[in-house]
Amino acid sequence: MAKQKSFSCAACGAVSTKWAGQCEACSAWNTISEDSGLSTGPAKKSLGAKRGRSMVLSDLSSTEAPPPRTCSGVAELDRVLGGGLVPASAILVGGDPGIGKSTLLLQAAAHFALAGLKTLYVSGEEASAQVRMRAQRLGLASAPVQLATETNLRDILTTLDAEKPQLVIIDSIQTMWADHVDSAPGSVSQVRAAAHELTSFAKRKGVSVVLVGHVTKDGQIAGPRVVEHMVDTVLYFEGERG
Repeated sequence: MAKQKSFSCAACGAVSTKWAGQCEACSAWNTISEDSGLSTGPAKKSLGAKRGRSMVLSDLSSTEAPPPRTCSGVAELDRVLGGGLVPASAILVGGDPGIGKSTLLLQAAAHFALAGLKTLYVSGEEASAQVRMRAQRLGLASAPVQLATETNLRDILTTLDAEKPQLVIIDSIQTMWADHVDSAPGSVSQVRAAAHELTSFAKRKGVSVVLVGHVTKDGQIAGPRVVEHMVDTVLYFEGERG
């Protein structure tokens, strides 16, 4: 029996069984294409007969102390984070362009760094000089935050392994490029792959990772909805217009 074809929207990631000029989920035009059906990830491959390793189990009633939270110094941010930043957490911050996501996170990064966390701010949209100018306007130029301007995901992960930061801010997830994925930066598959690699790194290394996400014209965080399910917390940043 022939395998049924499937089509996906490059704007929102919605999947359908037939092609259409307009996506029914997000109303975008000319964004639907046929999925290749090729095995591109471990989830699409058979596990085979090889046995895995046994997991280490722990009791629900364990008396182990919870990981300490670190306050950002921004009262409202700490409140929505439940009292501060938790190690090994992945956070997605969405909001309209120009609403102040980068400014807020730069302030938080400076406070976290001054509190003793080794902090790395990776910008895929602005040069390091632009980030420094914003820090100077905010009076945060002396904060020990490390800056990088990069979009290559492999280079970023290699740097994180070497530098061993405790907090990483990625601004933004839509600009990241995974060289093992055959599509343009910002596409559904690229955003999904970048989010998966960065959240996996957070859990594996105990690093807190904050991802900045753009929103579409109808107010939804751009990219596949699966990204929102990958992270621990989704924050939506709003502000007054005019």
